[in-house]
Amino acid sequence: MGIKTHKPTTPTMRYQITADFSEITTSEPEKRLLEPMRKTGGRNHHGHITSRFMGGGHKQMYRRIDFYRRDKAGVEAKVLSIEYDPNRSSRISLLQYPDGEKRYILWPEGLAVGATVCAGEEAEVKVGNAVPLRRIPPGQMIHNIELQQHRGAQIVRSAGSWAMIQAKEGDVAHVKLPSGEVRLVSLDCWATVGQVGHAEHKMLVIGKAGRSRWLGRKPHVRGVAMNPVDHPHGGGEGKSGQGNPHPVSPWGWHTKGRKTRNRNKYSRRVIVSRRR
Repeated sequence: MGIKTHKPTTPTMRYQITADFSEITTSEPEKRLLEPMRKTGGRNHHGHITSRFMGGGHKQMYRRIDFYRRDKAGVEAKVLSIEYDPNRSSRISLLQYPDGEKRYILWPEGLAVGATVCAGEEAEVKVGNAVPLRRIPPGQMIHNIELQQHRGAQIVRSAGSWAMIQAKEGDVAHVKLPSGEVRLVSLDCWATVGQVGHAEHKMLVIGKAGRSRWLGRKPHVRGVAMNPVDHPHGGGEGKSGQGNPHPVSPWGWHTKGRKTRNRNKYSRRVIVSRRR
C-alpha cells in the first residue's frame, strides 16, 4: 500500500509514479460477480458524441459492488481478499457470508484479510461495518453514505475520501463532505465506518500520453488550436489568444465564472454551507 517511482530509462519514466499494489492479495476476480461492460466512446443512443475526447481504452469487466448491504443486516461476513478494480480509484474487498454467498464492497483503510464485518442497526461501530448515522458518534470518519433510506450508498466512494458527522439535530445529521460542503442527512440513512482505502491515488502520475489512451481518454484539443469553423476561439494569424467572445465552449456557452447550478434544485434545502 504505497507508491513506486521508476528509474528514468526513458523520458516518460522519469516522472512516472505508479501504485505498488502491495495491498492486493489476489489477481483473480470472483467470476460470478463480473459483468461485461460496453464502451460508449462518448456517444448516446443516437450515435451522436455527447462527451468529447472519449474512446478506445483497455477492455474491462464490471465488478458488482454491494452498496446496499441492508438485506444482510446482522450477518457477519469474512474478508477473503483485497482486489484491484479497473472501474474505480479505490480497491475492493471480497466478502463471504455463512450461507456461502460472496459480495464485493469498497475496501476501507485498515480492513485486513480474515477480519469480519457486519451491517445492521446493532452492528459495532468499527471499520468496514455499515450502520445508521444515528449510531455513529460525531468526529468518526465515514464513507459510502446513503442520501435516501434504502437507496444504497451514493456519495464518498472514491479512493482516500471520507466524511464526518459534525452534529446531530432532531432527525438529521450535519455531515461534512470531502468537498467541504456541509449537508443534512437523515439519521436513518446508513454509512460505512472508516476511510476509503488507497489514499495514495491522488499522488499517481500517469507519465505518458499512452497511459491516458489505455484509460479511454483521447487528447483534449484546445479551442485556439482549431479552425474558426470548429470553435469560436479558432483561427487567427500565428498564435492568437481566445479574444472575443470571451471564454466559451464550441457552442458559445460561457465557460468561466458563469453559475450553472439550478437555483430551485431540490437539494438546496439540505445544504447547510456550500463548499465555496
